[in-house]
Amino acid sequence: MEPQLLHSVGDGVATVVIHHPAKRNAMTADMWRALPPLLDGLAADPDVRVLVLTGEGGTFCAGADISTLRGSSDEAQGLAVNAEETLAAFPKPTLAAIRGYCVGGGSQLAAACDLRFAEEGAQFGVTPAKLGIVYAASATRRLVSLVGPATAKYLLFSGELIDTERALRTGLVDEVLPEGELGKRVGEFSRVLAARSLLTQASAKEFANGRTDRDAYWAEQARGSDDTAEGVAAFLERRPPRFTWTTPASTATSRPATTTAPSSTKTAPSSTRTAPSSTATTP
Repeated sequence: MEPQLLHSVGDGVATVVIHHPAKRNAMTADMWRALPPLLDGLAADPDVRVLVLTGEGGTFCAGADISTLRGSSDEAQGLAVNAEETLAAFPKPTLAAIRGYCVGGGSQLAAACDLRFAEEGAQFGVTPAKLGIVYAASATRRLVSLVGPATAKYLLFSGELIDTERALRTGLVDEVLPEGELGKRVGEFSRVLAARSLLTQASAKEFANGRTDRDAYWAEQARGSDDTAEGVAAFLERRPPRFTWTTPASTATSRPATTTAPSSTKTAPSSTRTAPSSTATTP
């Protein structure tokens, strides 16, 4: 199978799988190009309430496939940054399920997710210093916000790998699971997220990410939604709530304002949306 991004949707959860096992799921240029439109489609899908990003087999993503990035380094970095920023702007909760190597561009993608769950034995590294690359300002700021300046400098200056214990201690990951238990935990937690109010999650995501100009917008969304009434009624009736608010299409498909799309229009193949029985590997 060619290097590509596989995806499936079931029970409110979209699972995107980085599929390039021959090179530890390294991202080719075409895969970087394919990710933003794939995310746009999933963001606009009302059946999708949570996004899980993972890698095929025992590796999350070993970074960029250098053999496909022999041209302009600026273009190569632009592709990665555009994909990262689009993932960070995804208007619904996102979770990276990490096994094995999470290095370079893989660490960028993981950091752009809202949450990161890792299996014991995973290794993390931010490696631009090994290639003489100026790490993007947006990616650097995001890394600092997760782990603090000292750990960010350690990772960026050295390019050294760290284990799950240190990643958990520094805030790079949120949970570490024993071998064989990551998929079960990610599945359970994804279903929890999918059952909660997307109105609460989407507004909290914007506020937590530092946006300060949308208070009136979210107040209007809350007034026009039945989520609060449904949540209170479900609590009083001791039943699971059935929240109905979903991301407006105009918000779901918007691109990050600070991102410049690459000049190339070539896109990579991506699997079509499938039912839960899809062959795409689950976390």
